[in-house]
Amino acid sequence: MPIVVADQPTGRLTDAWRTCVGTGRFDLALRRDYQDSLAMIQRDIGFRHIRGHGLLSDAAGVHRPYEYQGVRRVHHSFTYVDQVIDAYLDLGIQPFIELGFMPSGLASGDQTVFWWRGNVTPPSSWGEWADLVRATIGHLVDRYGLDQVRRWPIEVWNEPNLDVFWQGADQQAYFRLYEVTAMTIKEIDTSLQVGGPAISPGSDGWMTDFAEFVTARGVPIDFVSRHAYASGPAQHVPFGTHQTLKPASVLLEQFATPRRQLRGTPLASLPVHITEFNSSYRPDNPIHDTALNAAYLAPVLASGGELVDSFSYWTFSDMFEEEGIPTALFHGGFGLLTHRQIKKPTYHCYAFLARMGDQVLARGDDHLVTRDEEGRVTILAWAPVDVTGEGRRASDWHALSLSIPLSAPGVTSAFLLRSTVNEEAGNAWAAWCAMGRPRSPSRRQLETLREAAEPARSHRSLPVVDGRIDVDLILGRNEVTLVELEAVVDETPAWWDDRRLLGRTPAEG
Repeated sequence: MPIVVADQPTGRLTDAWRTCVGTGRFDLALRRDYQDSLAMIQRDIGFRHIRGHGLLSDAAGVHRPYEYQGVRRVHHSFTYVDQVIDAYLDLGIQPFIELGFMPSGLASGDQTVFWWRGNVTPPSSWGEWADLVRATIGHLVDRYGLDQVRRWPIEVWNEPNLDVFWQGADQQAYFRLYEVTAMTIKEIDTSLQVGGPAISPGSDGWMTDFAEFVTARGVPIDFVSRHAYASGPAQHVPFGTHQTLKPASVLLEQFATPRRQLRGTPLASLPVHITEFNSSYRPDNPIHDTALNAAYLAPVLASGGELVDSFSYWTFSDMFEEEGIPTALFHGGFGLLTHRQIKKPTYHCYAFLARMGDQVLARGDDHLVTRDEEGRVTILAWAPVDVTGEGRRASDWHALSLSIPLSAPGVTSAFLLRSTVNEEAGNAWAAWCAMGRPRSPSRRQLETLREAAEPARSHRSLPVVDGRIDVDLILGRNEVTLVELEAVVDETPAWWDDRRLLGRTPAEG
């Protein structure tokens, strides 16, 4: 029996899934191919904010100490900052500001992270750090206007609970960094949004400790943030990593953790932003390139907005470089897009959501059904993924039957358009593997991969009976599919007869 979908909305589909997306380090946005990739993302998906590391790192050139008349001074320069944020705004996306990492001229030590050496030590001078924050945020307000910058969340640092990102994972040093930063920002304007602690999974006690600290000290906070990943320990191979995965429900559990932990505290009602999430936390794990990644994350995208105010896919593009310059076109990068703007299956999962309405008619373990203001009904369906190895299906297909409401006066048929991504369709990674995994594809191979990256599309007419349509779907392994249904208003002329396509007379037909 088909699942009977309600004819009245059961709720609203929030835009938490498109509120923010991640990016490689700040100065990469100066590249033309970066901006071309972001333009494509914005056309098909339309994210509202973008967040990444390195705003204050040396490559952005903001903090410039110098000596004049025997006195150490600091010049704050925003040459690259302006170019990057101007480009963002031109593409219809706003920054979600992450304050980090430490400029070398202000750092108290030489510990760095990543191939591009972001410094992760506390400032050598808290006063100079406050001056840097004041100058940076003040410049943004002067250039873009207070009303605009008030809409840009400002997050203090990145994953300070990991010693790779914050020297010694020193909690008290981070709390001081947060306090100095938040107080400085609020001196500029009390309505500017500041928050943290941007922690990674695995140190959840940090959130309650952070809440106790800001409450006891009266430190301003407008939102809380954390990250979510579901992969196991890294199993390294040359230029790559393999990892086990926990069920996708673990990501949703991580989304829900901040509100659970903050219940009963003064921070309980604050917005919660997941400022990074993905299946794997490694930028060289081939899972990111696959159809499995799209099907695995589909239920997270469909229901994550019920738990948090935003959850930011890490990242929009493979232009990233934390582990160095990629050695192949497909290398397991975080991106929805590869270099050269080839769409990965997870890209289409987001593009499908962007074509859905905001009236939720039904949710399930393998589907989301919505309707828009014009009455168009959309179904996002996915084949459930078993990453545990337990209860694996004997067949490589998944069946879903739905009874869909589509009531309109006099309508007897509906037009169905189906877009599909699976192990074969919309899967450039599979095509690349079949090509022999060329590290530097030729122009002809790149065009072939772009074609292979497009979803398979099919269409048909379905009868509307008593205001309902029966939709039967068979999904292949690791498939994500979008079904769009619209009422048909038949404008076929009375004289038209399809039997006469070859010019026969009615008698001959």
